[in-house]
Amino acid sequence: MSAHMHLSPAHPAHQRTPGEADVTTLTEACGAARPAVSRHLARLRLAGLVDTRKEGRRVVYSLRHGHLRRLVDEALRTAYHRLAERRTEGGR
Repeated sequence: MSAHMHLSPAHPAHQRTPGEADVTTLTEACGAARPAVSRHLARLRLAGLVDTRKEGRRVVYSLRHGHLRRLVDEALRTAYHRLAERRTEGGR
C-alpha cells in the first residue's frame, strides 16, 4: 500500500478507529515496524498523552484527551495533502 492510503482520512481503517487500538492494529494501520510503534507508544504514555488498559495479554492505547484526537486527525490530513502535492509535482 502506498503511504497516502495509510494517512488518508477516507481510509477504512482510519474511519473504524474508535480512538483506541493495540500495537498490532496500529502497526498494520501505519505500516511501521512493531518495535518502533511500541517505542513511540511508550513515549506517548510517559508524556501523559495516551492511556492504557489491559485486555488479557493485549494492551489497548487511547488518546487521553479529545483535543489530541483532533490534532492527530489534522496532522494526518496535512500529511495526506503534502503527499498528494508531491505526487502532482512529480507528475509534471
